[in-house]
Amino acid sequence: MGRLIVRMNVSLDGFVDHDRMTTGPALFRHWIGAVRGVAGGFYGRRVYDLMRYWDEDRPEWSADQRDFARAWQGQRKWVASGTLAAPGPNATLVTDAVAAARRLTAELDGDIAVSGPTLAQSLAEAGLVDGYHLYVHPVALGHGRPFFVGPRPPLRLLAHDEVGDGVVRLAYATA
Repeated sequence: MGRLIVRMNVSLDGFVDHDRMTTGPALFRHWIGAVRGVAGGFYGRRVYDLMRYWDEDRPEWSADQRDFARAWQGQRKWVASGTLAAPGPNATLVTDAVAAARRLTAELDGDIAVSGPTLAQSLAEAGLVDGYHLYVHPVALGHGRPFFVGPRPPLRLLAHDEVGDGVVRLAYATA
């Protein structure tokens, strides 16, 4: 049985903005292992569009960037979108995120990484999220897209660790 685990970079004040938070070398290496360690990735449209950069193979990439690209390219992916015409390699387009999440958790073993605040919210409202891994960056944005909107899920802290570059990972299970 699969578990839906939301993995997201957030600011100290709870906002999501990938352009205003940086990923240093230690955190980047952490993400390589994180991508390799899941049964697949379930992406919202905006995050998937950002991540498609890794579908390429660029000669200027470092060894770590190549490792991440290989992990991303090898990962099974599902993209929740009503507007995307066609997903990239190794990705499946889904228009009903809740139905797809139910099917994936029934068919797969292991963690399924959920990325994207809108997708995470819709799955949480359906009671399907099993946990959250929040990567808290040492920056306060003061505005932007809040990670949690609507009802706050009851959470139980499982672990916390510094992953590098001043970023702390908080791992929660839904209570």
